[in-house]
Amino acid sequence: MRLAPEAQRMSDPDRVLVPTLGRPREDEALAYALETFSDAEITLLAVVTPLDAPLSEGGVLERDDERTAAARESATELLESVANARPERVRIETAEGRPGTVVPRYASDEGIDHVVLYGSETGSTGFFRRFLGRGIAATVVERTAEPVTVLE
Repeated sequence: MRLAPEAQRMSDPDRVLVPTLGRPREDEALAYALETFSDAEITLLAVVTPLDAPLSEGGVLERDDERTAAARESATELLESVANARPERVRIETAEGRPGTVVPRYASDEGIDHVVLYGSETGSTGFFRRFLGRGIAATVVERTAEPVTVLE
């Protein structure tokens, strides 16, 4: 029996993306990716969301090096917190923008085969849901052409 191309890609990806936003339990997504895809190259993508994007007169933000450095440091700490993580298998990158846009674009541009993320927004209700809009995990799944695993 021969697997469909989608099933082959999902079962044996070469490049796996784990986005991090500095939220709790993202270490579980990284640990899952490392364990499940033991031969894959893992990219831990620290996403820096511009908080003041609507306030910029021209709609263009200047890069905030302190926030980017803090995101990279947080990703490094996340990697160090995962038991049995082999740092040589994980590459840390940073990207600025809204996660629902940045993650799918990065996956497409960098030839990622599979995305793994923790879907922590399931508990967001009321004001926060209305303020933040759709959940990040749902947006990433909808916009990403590659297979996405959402851990809950």
